[in-house]
Amino acid sequence: PENSLRNTWMTTFDERKSAFESKFARDEQLRFTVESRANKLLAAWAASLLGKTGEAETQFINEVMMADFEEPGREDVFRKVASELEGVADTDAIRSKMDETLDEAKSQVEGET
Repeated sequence: PENSLRNTWMTTFDERKSAFESKFARDEQLRFTVESRANKLLAAWAASLLGKTGEAETQFINEVMMADFEEPGREDVFRKVASELEGVADTDAIRSKMDETLDEAKSQVEGET
C-alpha cells in the first residue's frame, strides 16, 4: 500500500512537472513570437521614415530583426533603430513606437491563437 501511494504521488508529480514544462515552453515561444513581430513592425516603421521600399525595405527589416539576437531584451533593437534614425526621429519617439509595436504585436498574436 505504501508503495502504491508513492507511485501515485510520483505519477501526479511527474504529470504536474510535465504540464509546467509544457506551459513554460509555450509561454517562451509566444514571447519570442510577439517580440519578433514587434521588431518587424518597428523596423517597417523605421524603414518608412527613411523612405526605404522594396528590396531596401526588406533588407533593412532583416537587419533590425538580426540585431535582436545580439543580447537578451530589445535594447539591441533600440540601438540599431536609433542609429539608423539619427536626425530623423528622437529616442523618445522610438521608445514610444517600440511600446506601441509591442502592444500591436500582442494583439495580433492573441488574435491568431
